[in-house]
Amino acid sequence: MSETIAKPVIVKQLLESLQAKVQEEQQVIVHCCFPASPFLGNLIRIWHSTYLFDNQSDHKSRLIHAENITIYPNWTPVPFMRDFWFTLVFSGLPKDCKSFDLKEVIPEEGGFFVESIKRNSSDIYRVKISESYV
Repeated sequence: MSETIAKPVIVKQLLESLQAKVQEEQQVIVHCCFPASPFLGNLIRIWHSTYLFDNQSDHKSRLIHAENITIYPNWTPVPFMRDFWFTLVFSGLPKDCKSFDLKEVIPEEGGFFVESIKRNSSDIYRVKISESYV
């Protein structure tokens, strides 16, 4: 004798409410590559003042978490002649955002900057990091 398990029914209003919450909590994940360097002793770090700037509005998404890279004032050594990968997690972007910039807003030269990243449906990106020298 086998039992038939009924599939639960979720009220449409509850589903819509939950979907709105998922959209509200959505995060953006950026996998960053710091290209291989022929110099020994390279060090990198990320500042909390790193944001994603929506190119269509004044919105900026804040940095929530950094993986495989240290936060200012600490430094991370970069392996000699090897690409170095780290991951940044940001708060969500507006639904109508089509492209955005990743920018480290710091009081010195050499902040990370990636311009006009095209938005995708997964909000997971792979970028090559360059320094802005602004």
